[in-house]
Amino acid sequence: MLDTPLWKKISLWIFTLALAAAAIPSLVASFTSSDEPAPVAADDVTAEAPAFPETDRGEDEEESSLPRINLGLDLAGGSHLLLEANPADVASQRLENMEEAVESALRQAVPEIDFGDTSRSDGQLSFILDSVADIDRARAVLEPIMMGDGLRREWDMSVVDGQRIVLTPTDAGQATALNSAMEGAVEVVRRRIDLLGTREPTIIRQGENRIVVQVPGLQDPVALKRLLGETAELEFKLVDQQALPTNTAAGVANPGSQIYPYAPETAFAGQFEAVKRLGGIRGDSLINARAGVDPQTNENVVNIQFDQQGGQKFAQLSTENVGERFAIILDGEVISAPFFNEPILGGSAQISGAFTPETANELAISLQSGALPVPLTVVEERTVGPDLGAESIRSGLIAMLIGSIAVIALMVATYGRFGVYATIALVFNVLILLGLMAIGNFTLTLPGIAGFVLTVGAAVDANVLINERIREERKRGRKVVTAVENGYKEASRAIYDANVTNFIAGVLLFWFGSGPIRGFAVVLVIGLATSVFTALTLTKMWVSGYLAAKRPKDITI
Repeated sequence: MLDTPLWKKISLWIFTLALAAAAIPSLVASFTSSDEPAPVAADDVTAEAPAFPETDRGEDEEESSLPRINLGLDLAGGSHLLLEANPADVASQRLENMEEAVESALRQAVPEIDFGDTSRSDGQLSFILDSVADIDRARAVLEPIMMGDGLRREWDMSVVDGQRIVLTPTDAGQATALNSAMEGAVEVVRRRIDLLGTREPTIIRQGENRIVVQVPGLQDPVALKRLLGETAELEFKLVDQQALPTNTAAGVANPGSQIYPYAPETAFAGQFEAVKRLGGIRGDSLINARAGVDPQTNENVVNIQFDQQGGQKFAQLSTENVGERFAIILDGEVISAPFFNEPILGGSAQISGAFTPETANELAISLQSGALPVPLTVVEERTVGPDLGAESIRSGLIAMLIGSIAVIALMVATYGRFGVYATIALVFNVLILLGLMAIGNFTLTLPGIAGFVLTVGAAVDANVLINERIREERKRGRKVVTAVENGYKEASRAIYDANVTNFIAGVLLFWFGSGPIRGFAVVLVIGLATSVFTALTLTKMWVSGYLAAKRPKDITI
């Protein structure tokens, strides 16, 4: 029973050494990471600080060829942001979307339903039908868009003064819209950070309208705030050529038009542009956005590409309006208002606007990840320096070194040769655990170190349990081989039972937890598996090899 076939020994050694080797890059990095960036106080960071330098990302990509353990925010330092959405913005966006939906539905009715005097005041959408006879037809046309998913009524409809239809959002509809907007915002934030190439960020929703973002290793919260706070709602709208400059400057728009300010960084900062409210194109049909340089002007630009439907709309808009100006509007501010000199076919366009390489790259990331469904405001920002983590790692290494020496001395003194096997197994347990975390690209957090120490203790307990069982079998007069066989057999049951319950608890922690709790759970679950493997499989292989080679009449244990 103790015999281990040669093929199995070779397989186990290859498996063990391969996983142990995977831990080496992480160990080397931990001892050579003296060049970590110094902590930066939030007050010292300026808007001119380089944002997500390309060189840093290049180094990260080069290092990513080797498996390495990621350090969490509490160990490596980084940026912490708390983002908040205003429910009033969601309500305002819903009113605007509903207005467009109502206009589209009434104009597509056969025959068309004429209406006017549209208003979005007091959180309601109202409009007057030109004919009282169209009331019932309008009700029938609008009724389907009053309902949300799951047949939940999201809008109430009423008729006032015989011809005015008033649409009022319901509380259930507002709650559903806010929840949907926040879920979408979390995904957009996640995509934007993923495009940075940052490893293992923590992005969790907090309450109804807040999002916590923690990015380990990123010491510039200003650049992160600028990236995540940008809604990235891109629109192309025709300039209202009939608008008088004096009226535009005074904020008075012609019927069917609206006024936008120029972005502060543009050459027309402080001025306004009147654009036609309908008939433009939104950036929701973008499929690609990349920063680049215009070869003719040598300016930093963002090249965008529409999908097929968006490309057709853009081609139609530019073809029908050659010679006219169109405004490129980002998050409610005009970036530029060039002319359609010729039809723009192929679905490609270029955005210019006094960009720096960093701001062009940030805008490209924002556009590529999609627009935020609701504006997010930073209500808390914090830079976490790596000092606390470095001190924790240093303290953990010292504690582990002292503890390991004490454990090795105790195991060897108590169990002799079997204590040496247990010690070697303990070393491999640590290396395999680190190797698996590196291969799985997992993150080590401060609670994870606690889980690490806990699993090392579990590995020692398993070896103690095995050796004590063998010792009891010898005291009962069993022969050496029989005592060892029975010792492993009896101890295995207790070890499996104890670790299965802990394993289930760790899986549940990972499933329902978040952030540092998940970091603890990952280390705990992997560590339990490695401790069982090294205690029951590796030591058994070594002990069986010793017994087969030496055939001792007695053992010291």
